This record gives sequence, structure tokens and C-alpha cells, in this order.
Amino acid sequence: EYTPLIDVADFLTSGEEQRVVKTLERLERDTGVKLRVLAQNYPETPGLAIKDFWKVDASTVVLVADPNTGNITNFNVGEDVDIQVPRNFWSKVAGKFGNKFYWQDQGADRAIINSVNAIDFCVREPESRLKCTKLSSLEEEF
Repeated sequence: EYTPLIDVADFLTSGEEQRVVKTLERLERDTGVKLRVLAQNYPETPGLAIKDFWKVDASTVVLVADPNTGNITNFNVGEDVDIQVPRNFWSKVAGKFGNKFYWQDQGADRAIINSVNAIDFCVREPESRLKCTKLSSLEEEF
């Protein structure tokens, strides 16, 4: 069964998963950007099979959440999205929500949810030189 979120590490509750999936589906429907989330705990990982499963292309961003990399959020950004979103945005998201202190204090679920929300907010922002300069995680929606 197709899903834009694969949580093999069980970081998210089923309710959180449902809300994140809705956000991912709305983002793709509204903007064409395909944000996919893989939550894993190495070595428990689906590996490269997800690229085919998700049909990763230039419009796809894959957020890999894995605490074994030090920073829990890592991004694989398709070239079409790379043109739309300033490059430093990804390091800002990783630096704020993915850093070890944040996810150990707030939980891996918050790190994932806030990263997804920040990306959703950024991609929807109108084109301007200030696009994606502030991180909005819209936590109040959850």
C-alpha cells in the first residue's frame, strides 16, 4: 500500500502519522512538491528500495529521520525543488529541529513533525528574496 511516510522506527504515533500524511498529501496536491518521510533507526532501514517505491524525481524531497547520523533530519532534495527553495533552508531546518539537543529533549516525533511543517510552510511561501528565511513550524496545528 502506497504511503508518503514510512516509519520503520516507530517514532510517530498512529495519530501523528495520519496528520503528517495529510500534510504531505496536501502539499503535493497544492504545490506539486512531493515530500516523503522515512523514519528509520539504522540498521533497520528499507534502503534504496524506497526510491523506486516513491518514484523519487526532481520534484521530490526525501526527509530521512535517523538518530544514528547525529542530526536526526537529513534531506535529499530534487533539483526542481532546489531551484524553488533557498539552499540554506535545509540546513536551517536540520539545525533547529534535527539537532541532537532538540530531538533528545523534544522527541523524534516533534523533530519530524516540525521539520515537515517548516517545509510545508516554506514551499507555499510566495517567491521573494525573503522566501523561507524564517522557520515556521506551525506547531499549534497539531
